[in-house]
Amino acid sequence: MELELRHLRTVRAIADAGSLTKAAAAVGLAQPALSAQLRRIEKALGGPLFDRDHTGARPTPLGELVLERARVVLPAVSELQEEAVRFANARGAMDRFRLGGTHGPLLGGLVDRLATAHPAAPVSTYTSWSVTELASQLVDGRLDFVLIGACGESSPPAADRLEWQVIGIDPVFVMLPENHPLAGQPELELSSLADECWADVPGDGCFADCFVGACARAGFSPASVYETDTSSVVHLVQVGRAVGLCRATFPPTPGVVTRPITGSPLSWRHLLGWHPRSAAASAAAAAVSGHTRAAYAQAVEHSDSCKRWLAANPRFGSAP
Repeated sequence: MELELRHLRTVRAIADAGSLTKAAAAVGLAQPALSAQLRRIEKALGGPLFDRDHTGARPTPLGELVLERARVVLPAVSELQEEAVRFANARGAMDRFRLGGTHGPLLGGLVDRLATAHPAAPVSTYTSWSVTELASQLVDGRLDFVLIGACGESSPPAADRLEWQVIGIDPVFVMLPENHPLAGQPELELSSLADECWADVPGDGCFADCFVGACARAGFSPASVYETDTSSVVHLVQVGRAVGLCRATFPPTPGVVTRPITGSPLSWRHLLGWHPRSAAASAAAAAVSGHTRAAYAQAVEHSDSCKRWLAANPRFGSAP
């Protein structure tokens, strides 16, 4: 039997689990099947890889040698596979812009600026609520650049493999119907909205936890939170069914006012990401970053309440 990558993965799984029973459960095999596979691997390598007894499985000196090599070989092969997929998917990337984004305010502005600056280069977009999915498409070379948001200081996905640049930092504002009793206030204590229902857009970051934590510190638990698309959030606010959460750069909308929360307990970082070894990134990252920053500045310019607030709170706004 010739040694294969799957055999190295099996040896590593047993070492990581510390027993054949646990390893079998982890890799989705019956224990007898895993034991039989291990015997074949040991025969191919010339000796036992594990000492096994009722307490578990421990690598023999030969097993340690194999594991040491596996820890080098497996990540290298995985990186080779990713690199090949990314290369295959990125052909022609310098002649086009494949953008991804969550449902935030900057993607449209970036598309407009890129299409104006590069009229011969097709611009395509892909949107998803999941920042993990978007990061995966960057890793695979299916997207060239993505725009996402991150709550507070939370890390973006695949931070060890992708380049992420902070474009701007927004406080999270509250959306109120224009006839709400508190709509005339320049700033709102979060506790003053303790009896309200809430609405926001979904996502797989930590924002929901941050919001619940901020409410707890303000002395209440939100009665209910509607997670839905942006249009539905706006509608729920307009009809008085809920108050909404939004970025400070949320554009002016009929029937709705936005107000800052005292103390800015919630914040949102706009991030532009790319793969540092992609052809598109090396050719266009600086330009795309500049266009994204301009799109953010334009979003701020279109919101008088955001402009006023940022002028008095310089730690927010455009990132250096």
